[in-house]
Order: sequence, then C-alpha cells, then structure tokens
Amino acid sequence: MKKEILTLMALSLMLTAQADTIPVQQYRYAGPFALRQPVQIDSTDVNAKKYDEKALLDAALNLDLVKQGQPFEGDSLPGADRAALHLLAFEVSNADYFKGELNFKQKPNQYKLYIDGKSAQAGELTLLPGSHTCVLKYLSQPDRADSLQLQLVADSAAQVQASRLRLGDVQEQNQLLDIDDMLMVKRYSAVDISADGKWIIVCESLKRNDWTDHDFYLVERQSGRRIKLTQNSHWLPRTSRFYQIRHVGDKSLMVVIDPATLQEEVWVEDLPCDYFTVFPTEDRLLCTERQDGPMEENAEAFAFVHPDDRQPGWRDRSYLSVYDIRTGLQQQLTYGYHSQWACDIRPDGRRILVAKSESRLTARPTSLRSIYEIDLDSLTVDTLVCRDGFVNEASYSPDGKEIIITGSPECLGGIGNVVPEGMTPSMVDVQLYVMRLSDHSVRPLTKDFDGMVSNVLWSSVNGQIYMTAERGDSCSIFAVDPKGGKITQVAQPAEVVGRFALAHNVPVMAYAGESNDHSWQLYTLEVGKRAKPAQVLHDLNAEIYENIELSPAHAWSCPNGAGDEVPCRYYLPNDFDPSAQYPMIVYYYGGCSGTLRNLEYPYPWTIWAAQGYAVLVVNPSGATGYGQEWAARHVNTAGVDPARDIIAATTTFCDQHEWVRRDRLGCIGASYGGFMTQYLQTVTDIFRCAVSHAGISDHTTYWGYGYWGYTYSEVSMANTYPWTRKDLYVDRSPLYNVDKIKSSMLFLHGTEDTNVPYNNSVQMYTALRLLGRDVAMVSIKGENHGISKPSRRRLWHNATMAWFARCLKDDPTWWDALYPKRTLE
Repeated sequence: MKKEILTLMALSLMLTAQADTIPVQQYRYAGPFALRQPVQIDSTDVNAKKYDEKALLDAALNLDLVKQGQPFEGDSLPGADRAALHLLAFEVSNADYFKGELNFKQKPNQYKLYIDGKSAQAGELTLLPGSHTCVLKYLSQPDRADSLQLQLVADSAAQVQASRLRLGDVQEQNQLLDIDDMLMVKRYSAVDISADGKWIIVCESLKRNDWTDHDFYLVERQSGRRIKLTQNSHWLPRTSRFYQIRHVGDKSLMVVIDPATLQEEVWVEDLPCDYFTVFPTEDRLLCTERQDGPMEENAEAFAFVHPDDRQPGWRDRSYLSVYDIRTGLQQQLTYGYHSQWACDIRPDGRRILVAKSESRLTARPTSLRSIYEIDLDSLTVDTLVCRDGFVNEASYSPDGKEIIITGSPECLGGIGNVVPEGMTPSMVDVQLYVMRLSDHSVRPLTKDFDGMVSNVLWSSVNGQIYMTAERGDSCSIFAVDPKGGKITQVAQPAEVVGRFALAHNVPVMAYAGESNDHSWQLYTLEVGKRAKPAQVLHDLNAEIYENIELSPAHAWSCPNGAGDEVPCRYYLPNDFDPSAQYPMIVYYYGGCSGTLRNLEYPYPWTIWAAQGYAVLVVNPSGATGYGQEWAARHVNTAGVDPARDIIAATTTFCDQHEWVRRDRLGCIGASYGGFMTQYLQTVTDIFRCAVSHAGISDHTTYWGYGYWGYTYSEVSMANTYPWTRKDLYVDRSPLYNVDKIKSSMLFLHGTEDTNVPYNNSVQMYTALRLLGRDVAMVSIKGENHGISKPSRRRLWHNATMAWFARCLKDDPTWWDALYPKRTLE
C-alpha cells in the first residue's frame, strides 16, 4: 500500500532539531466521497442491532485515491452537504529507528488511521528506518464541522536530528529506500528469444514466504507489447513457435503455440519424461531421466559409502534417452552408475555432447568430468575430455566443427593458465576455450582477458561468440572472435547483465540487466556490424522505485602496500553534508566472486546509505573479475592477502575523507566474507563493531562437516589438508585466535545451514561470552546458508541494522526493542 500512495511532486517540510514536538502542517487531500445509508428492509440486523450511521466509516475506500488529491493545509477539515468520506495523507521519513508518539490535539469526530496501509492507533509510535505514509480516513456529516491538529512527538530533540526526521507530502520524490521495498522487487529468472527475433519470453519471479510467484510474459520485441501467459513456456529451436507442458489427468501434453495468433497444436499427447531438450531438427526430444539409487535396508543405522552420501539424493543418478515425436519410440541412450547429462546437440541433430561425472577422493580435484561426442546413427563415442576436474560445460559451434568449453585456468592441461609460477589458479575463475573436433586441438580465448566468464552463446548469424563476464565490479556482454581471439565489449547500459539470449536467424539479442541506480530491465539489442543502441522494453520494478532517492556508487581505489591498487567503490549517505561526520560500514566479498554493482542484493548498500551510513565496498585480493593472478590470491592465503587489502582500503579512505568517523567503523561479510569479518578482528582494531553471517570460524570443522566443505577447500586451500597445513587450517581460524578480538560482534546464522555448519557461529559466540566480550548471536530458524524467506529476511536485516545503530550511532533503542534484556543468567 505504501508505495502505491507515493507519486510525483514534492512538498517537503524539513524539521529543525530545536523541538521534539513537530506539528503536521501539510497534507494531501482527496474527497469528498458521498455516502448513502442502506435501505432498511428490517429495523434490526440478524444480531438484533439497530443501524448506526457510524458504520458508514467502515465503507471500503481505495486509499490510493489520495495520490490524485490536492495539497491541503489548515485545521478546519473539508466537509460535504451529505455524509461523505475524506482522505488526508502525509509522510514521515526517518533514517534511524524512531520511537515516539503520534497525537491528536484536535481530531475528527469519526476517523480511522492507517500507517503504511495497516490500521493504526494514535499514541505510541515506532517506525523502522524508511519512508512511511500515514492516511487519515474520516467521516463528515453536513450538520457538524471537523477539525484536525496532529503532531509527532519524539522522545527527544536529539532523536529528531539523529534520525533526520522529516514530514512531507505523500507525493514527495526523495523517499528513503527500505527493506520492505527491496523485498517486493521482482527479478527476471528467464529470458529467451524466438528464432526470428520478433518475440521474447520472460519469467518474472517474486519470492514469497513459502513459495515463489512466477509470471510468464510473451513480449513483442518491436512494440514492447506484453501478453500474459498461463504457464512456463519455451521456444522451439528453429520455427519461432513456443511450447508448454499441460497436465491432463495422468498425462503430460506438449502443446506448441504460434506467438502471432496464439493458435495451439498438440505435438506430444503423452510425454515420456519431465526434463528434455528439443532437437534443432524439431523431430525428437533428448530426455534426461533419473534413476533412484539403492537405499540401506536399515535407515536408522545408515552406512556411508562416500562423504557426500549424507546429502539428499546423492545416490541417485541420471541418464539420457531419445524420444521420436512422430513414432513415439523412446530409446535409452546412455547407461552406467555414473551420472550422465547432455551438454548440447549438434545443429544438424546427428550428434550430441554428453558429460559424465565421477569421484576421486585421493587427489585434487576430487570430482572429475569427462565429455564425449556420441554419433546418434552409429552410436560411436569420441572422448573429447577425459577425467578433467577443472572443466565445466561444452557446446557446439554453428557449423558443428568446433565446441566451446568453459573451465578454470587449470583445465585442459593448463593451456589457459597465466598465473605466476608457484601460485595455484582459482578453480572458480571460469575461462573460455575452443576445441576443434577433427584433431581435438584447443585454443584458449580468454587467456589475456581480465574477467571471469559467466554465460556463453555462439551466434549462428555472424559467427561471433557472445558471453557475459564479470570484469571489475560489473558483469558485461562481450563479443569474441573465435578465429582471431579479439574480445570486444558490447555497448549497452546495464552494469550487471543477467540472463541473455540470441535469436537463431537474425543478429538480435534479448537480455535482462540492472545497475547501481536502477532495477532490472528487459533490453533488446541488435548486434554485429549494424549494431544499434540497446532498447529498454520493460522496467520491471519502476513503480517501486518511482519516488525513491538512491545513493549513487563512486569508484575509488587505493594502494595496498604490496604494489597493487585495491578496487573499491563507496556510497554517500542520503542528504550528505560534507561538513558533518558519518559512521561507515565496510563490505567485502563472500566465496570468491567479486562484489558487483547490483542494486538489489542481500546486503543492500543503498539502504545502509539511506540510514545515514557511509558505505565502502572493497574487492580485495582473491576476487574474480580482475585477472587470473588477482583471483589466485584467494588460494592458500586463508585471509591474509584480503585482510591486508581491506585494512589498507579502510584506513586510506578515512585519511582521504574527513567526514568519516574513524571511531565509528563497522564491517560485515557472509560465508567466506563472514570468516573475513571474524579474521579481521583478530589482526586489527580499527573496527568498533562487526557482523558475521554464516561465517567460517574453524576451517577444520567446515572442511570436514559442511556439505561442500572439502570441495570448496580444493579452491581456497588447494592441495592442502588439516593434517598438512596447520598454519592455514588452525592458526588462521578465528576460533583459535578469539582472545584477540575486542570489537563488538554480532553473529547471524541459519539453523539449517548445510554449507557452513551452524556451530561455526555458536562456538565463536560461546568463546567471546566466556571472554567477557560484547557479543550477540541471532539464530534464523529454518534457514539455510542464505536467508530466503522474506519475513525472515526482514528480521535478519533489521537485526543487522539495529546492531550497527547500537554500536556506530550509540543508539541501542532499536536493538533493545528487538531483543530486550533478559534476567536469566
């Protein structure tokens, strides 16, 4: 309700800090909305009650109508010549948690109060940081006058100043971004384009508490016209029609639809499988089947056959089959006890690329992958890649004579490795290779490219390879010449590109992207020699952000003392005043990936800025997107190099910006970033407080117990083990250095975390309590490594910001409201 009420023009009343009682003087008014009493067929209702005209106030009325109203000032309220409803609205913006009162000095005879669309009462008032819309619905009668004097009372004048409390018109444009805004944004979870480039299918997703809403649209590329589809839809490879799967009784139908006419044709009346790919020739389906693995006879005494055997479904395997659409004949194509899956189908439909995975626990990497080409006529098999644990996926060139392979710098014998001798490349730093099928020769295409490859498509129109790649703190689109190896960035406005698709028959692309200053948008782009500027087809969350003021990102870097520049960016507080001083929050990467310029992110820097913090985002040594050597610094350092860079960036930034309060610095990170948060407190005292979400505190317990502990350690602790490198696994684990921590620390962790075990936070909390340190822990019930359920994300976010307010603004009000002190010890 809140954001629907906000519209265009601004009539804001800024408050001074000389008073803690602030009169509401400006409103937006809509009305009157005339009412009539019901025809009294009977003198009483079913409960023997006589009709009361006060019931008119309960008449439903769209509160959104106030956005179409006019500015209003004064104490005497508008009336009408008959009973009528009226709407008055104003807005409260506060950068900090607000606790006070909303009181009437004069009030209408009959009214209802709504705050952010929810029924409320005058009196005690608490507001989370953000912008809040207050709507008064009142009932007027022709024989009486109504008046209004409304005031906001803060606990103190200091709170008015600290929270930058502001009253204004509901049409004000500089609203403060808050977590409720962020939880309502949709994302593009799928983007695909027809072969002729005329139509695009998108999936727009919104996470709810116990499910995710998926809305599917057919978009006409030239006009941007959107047609709502009833269910998930996919394009056929060549004929510019799309298909849907319909469930009728115990059968699944494959229905093909013409996008221009929406006429339907049933292609398959009884689909034999749930997961399939349509052949380019559109005559067969390549099915992925699942085979349940053997279960132990006594489930209460379960014997492991592998360290991953505790993961649900690990014993199950997949295999391939081919289904002929004309005859209905289905034949199994692959067989074995290792999982097999399809990578791609050759454009002529005569051969396919198949991958197989297998385990090898005694050496790094412990999971190996082979890639085969199968001739579907003769069923002969050509082994293209044999037991290479550094390879990811493969796909055909348009002529079927070459394949794209993605993998780390160590794949394919290290042909693409450029890290200095003595360093181990990062396994997640994905590179691009081309293999010629006639002789299996390989060309590394991104060997000298300072970026990490994300998604790759080979154009059948101009022969160029298009890829999205993280370079710096952006994810951009690049065109790669497969012959000469030249890589060119494709001009387009989005700083972070997500899903993208190429039309098969024309040089047209569709993609979704966001930037630091705008949410997800759907774009179309003509590529190649006649490339044209990208066109926005749809702004997915325009209504949510219509009146919100976003703090922009500013690029910045500094030397780290080791001869390198550390790439960073920073955000200024909303309503920044260079003569004032501000607390600062420092954020850095988790896992190994760099921190990109997303607007919508679990750690929302723009919301932090809206709450009055300066924000410094650091991409330290070890982050991908800055070249192989920089990414390789993540390996076998256990935090030393990244910590050096984070400390250097923080101290240098403070030196160069006098408006930062050096005594009010906080830091936050998650997963590996949570480990970095803990580790930093053991080697520096520059942070007054720190927040660790799902952080590793003991590398040995994470290595042995996390679902992906020992496999992730192949990335970060390559070729080392707890029994071979005590200096990495023990000496650099925060738990064994916990006595060095002096900062106030908050630990956040989901109770169902299968990645970083929950006990990694519990044991740090316990140790710091025993040491008498200032520490808190918030356990997020039922959540895994990330916090996904929106209601829990709100609690998790509020706990984080309340902790920062407590420690960096010396204001424990919010924290104490969330977690009152208990006399239990």
